[in-house]
Amino acid sequence: MRSSNPVFSRRGFSRDNGYAGFNTAPQAGAAAVGTQGNPYAQPQGNPYATNPYAQQDLQQGAPPQTPVTTGRMTMDDVVMRTGTTLGILIVTAALAWALLPVDDANIGRSYGIGIGAAVIGMVLALVQSFKRTASPALIVSYAAFEGVFLGVVSSVVDNRIASGAAMQAVIGTLAVFAAVLVAYKAGWIRVNRRFYGFVMAAALGFMLLMVVNLLFAAFGGGDGLGFRSGGLGILFGIVGVLLGACFLALDFKQVEDGIAYGAPREEAWLAAFGLTLTLVWIYMEFLRLIAILNSND
Repeated sequence: MRSSNPVFSRRGFSRDNGYAGFNTAPQAGAAAVGTQGNPYAQPQGNPYATNPYAQQDLQQGAPPQTPVTTGRMTMDDVVMRTGTTLGILIVTAALAWALLPVDDANIGRSYGIGIGAAVIGMVLALVQSFKRTASPALIVSYAAFEGVFLGVVSSVVDNRIASGAAMQAVIGTLAVFAAVLVAYKAGWIRVNRRFYGFVMAAALGFMLLMVVNLLFAAFGGGDGLGFRSGGLGILFGIVGVLLGACFLALDFKQVEDGIAYGAPREEAWLAAFGLTLTLVWIYMEFLRLIAILNSND
C-alpha cells in the first residue's frame, strides 16, 4: 500500500518497498500483521525487520514495537524535522513578503521571482521524490524556494485582493491540521484500503479537471472552464481543502506505521517533506478560496 503523497509513495513507508540494508524477506506471522495489526501491510510483513522483537510481535498479530535503540525513527524526530522544514519555509516567505513589494511598479518583477522560485522548488521536490533516500539538503532547499513563492503570492492576495487573507489561510490550515489529527487519534477517521482508494480517485479527478481548466485558460483566455472563479471556483476550493485533509490522514498513518515498524531515523526527513507538501497544498487552497470569495463581493 502506498501513500497518496508522491513522496511517501516513491520511498519510505510503503509496505512493498524495502529499505537498503534492511531485511525485507517474508517472516512467519506476516499475514497476521496484514489482516489484524495493519490494514496496509502486504504479505511480506515488516519492511524494516532488523528488530530482534519483530518475530515475536508478528507472531502475536500486532505491529512490531521498536525497542529503544539508536538509528530508529521516533515521533520526536518527525516533529523536529517537520518543524525545521516549516520554519525555513516561513522565514523565506516572510523575507519575500518584506523584500519583494507588489505595488504597481514592482509587482511584475516580484511575481516573476516568485514563479521562478516555484519552478525551482517543484524541480527539487521531484528530484527528492525519485531519490531512494531522503536528502536533507534537497528538502531544506525545497522549503526555502517554496517559501519565496508563498511569500510573494500571499503578499499579492493580501495587498491587492483581500486584506488579511494570508493570516486567514494560515489559521484555516492550522485548524484543518488540528482537526484531522484529533479525528485520526480518536479513531473517527479509519485509514484503510477503501479510504485510500476513494481519496486517490478523488484526487486524480480533481487534478485532471485542474489541468483541463489550465489548458482552456492558456489557449482560450480568461479563466478556462471557470473552476477557479465564481460559485464553481468556491466549490472546487472547498473540495481542494477536503482533499488536503484526507492527504493529512494518509500521511499520519504512514508516519505511524513507519515508527511502529522501526523505520530508520533518516526517514523522518521524508516524513517532514511529505507533511510539508500537504500543508502547502491546504494553505494554497485556502488562499485561492479566500481570494475568490473576496473578488465576488
